[in-house]
Amino acid sequence: MKQDILLVGTGALATLFAARLSEAGHGVHMLGTWKKGLAELKQHGARMVDANGNERAFQVHATDDPREVSGAKFAIVLVKSWQTARVARQLKESLASDGHALTLQNGLGNLETLALDLGMGRVSMGVTTTGATLVGPGLVRAGGEGVISIEQNQALGPLETALRSSNFNLQIVADAQSLIWGKLVINAAINPLTALLQVPNGELLSHPKARRMMGELARETAEVAEAEHVDLPFSNPVSAAEDVARKTATNLSSMFQDVRRGAPTEIDAICGAVMKKGQMHGIRTPYNKACWTMVRASVSHALN
Repeated sequence: MKQDILLVGTGALATLFAARLSEAGHGVHMLGTWKKGLAELKQHGARMVDANGNERAFQVHATDDPREVSGAKFAIVLVKSWQTARVARQLKESLASDGHALTLQNGLGNLETLALDLGMGRVSMGVTTTGATLVGPGLVRAGGEGVISIEQNQALGPLETALRSSNFNLQIVADAQSLIWGKLVINAAINPLTALLQVPNGELLSHPKARRMMGELARETAEVAEAEHVDLPFSNPVSAAEDVARKTATNLSSMFQDVRRGAPTEIDAICGAVMKKGQMHGIRTPYNKACWTMVRASVSHALN
């Protein structure tokens, strides 16, 4: 059964999801604020380019007005964490009374922020390791097939079916917190260093000092997760971070992409969140603090 799905965001992942869902025959609506992205999506659709430079376009409905997408039954939130509060207010207008929002965002606190406006019963969380690079407004290149992990919720049944029909690798899990923190360990270890050094993920493994710091970031974050009574999806956080860096060697992290174009980053929801949680438990996180300080200094965070 075909579904109408609202994607909140116009960046790399939102464009990739839009193209794949539209290709499978689902009705795709995109809600965003990026004027260039919206203009391209309206004119040319969501476009994907493969490794050989071949480009395909898929029809979507893109808008910056929540009223144009009112009555949405399902929404997938794919914006940066610093945009979540605004998105929550927009979804209050556009989501149907029995509608449900799924957040696949990076970092901590997104579910709680959305729930303040929508209610906890109308929001679910998940995590994705699917990679995507925005080549230009409305144009995306897939960065390797990852996994979408969603917490078990009967209300999401039709959305799960739609994602599977779009050839996404989907798994349903009992404890999404474990995966959220697992991804936080990886993001804290890789993203800020690639952004500061301006290198692809795999380059971190080639520089002994960067590799050591990556390990310390992973260890700090895992220690805070343990204090939060979270069972991580891996036993060795350092090996897990290095394995992801190896598998995504040529990828440019989302934080690197943000810094390169002078945009606000998700550093507050990643290293900043680790710092705050660590302080609550009396755990020192000097490596996360150093990265948080340097990344914030490198670009404007006026919108945070």
